[in-house]
Amino acid sequence: MASIIISILIFLIMGGIVSAVIMNSQREKRKRLMTVVKGTANLDNKKTKLTMQEQKRAALSKKLNNPEDENKKKKDTPTIKEKIMQAGLEISVKQFWLFSLVSCVVVTGLAKFMDASNFVTIMAFIVGLLGVPRFVLKFKIGRRQKKFMADFPDALESMMRLLKAGMPVSEAIKMVAREFEGPMSEEMGRVFDQQKIGIPLPEAILNASKRMPLTEMQMFATAIAIQTQTGSSLSEVLQNLSSVIRSRFKLARKVKALSSEAKASAMIIGALPIVVATGMYFINREYIEVLFTDPTGKFLLGCAVGWMFCGVLVMRQMINFKV
Repeated sequence: MASIIISILIFLIMGGIVSAVIMNSQREKRKRLMTVVKGTANLDNKKTKLTMQEQKRAALSKKLNNPEDENKKKKDTPTIKEKIMQAGLEISVKQFWLFSLVSCVVVTGLAKFMDASNFVTIMAFIVGLLGVPRFVLKFKIGRRQKKFMADFPDALESMMRLLKAGMPVSEAIKMVAREFEGPMSEEMGRVFDQQKIGIPLPEAILNASKRMPLTEMQMFATAIAIQTQTGSSLSEVLQNLSSVIRSRFKLARKVKALSSEAKASAMIIGALPIVVATGMYFINREYIEVLFTDPTGKFLLGCAVGWMFCGVLVMRQMINFKV
């Protein structure tokens, strides 16, 4: 019982350390953003009048410091229903929780079958109920968004050519839904169907940007809304947006290439203890078997696995570059 309590405390301490590292990195990013936003003009705010640019900076700085915006961001966290829509699954929330319950039973049953301790069984129950289903859902969302972004620049260029040929925006969206496959066809088809039943085009595309929460999709929705209100040239806007997306792809690939060495080093460091332990098990089994049979060895092995997990999370946070 004492070993279980100590293990729980160690996991809580390790979780706190990882959370502190992540919060510290986010705080540093926020601090750098505030420095850029405020600039050096705030030093003379009491002596001179603010220019137009400085007023914009001050307003943006006030907006960043407003706690109501933080609460709004927390409310913007997608729910299970929204995540299911983003993953493109045709299931209800009740069915998702039913699958979570099945996953929980399977994972807990495997832990019982392997004659695991009570602590491991409880952790397996939590992971099976809350961890595995959400991980699968997140994986499907990421894969669907990746497929969508692979076709998005070509779809925008196709719409641009159709608009230059004199075709209406709705028909251009319909042609994109017909010619493309996968998430692109699904989302553009939904936009066209919503427009047919009377929903305005900007609102239909805004709904699509909620199902596909990508910066590029939000830019596309903004472009459509501006074109609807001002009557500007949509083909030129789509061409510029396609160029921006391709430039972002190019920059992302460049960042991936430059950070490949650090990622390879992180993978080697993370896999080294497992490889060494496996080799030692086959070379001198009696030497390492103490970790699996002796209570103290099990405790030390659990601590080592926990700290390795924390180290992997920290390394992932350090090499996770977003463009």
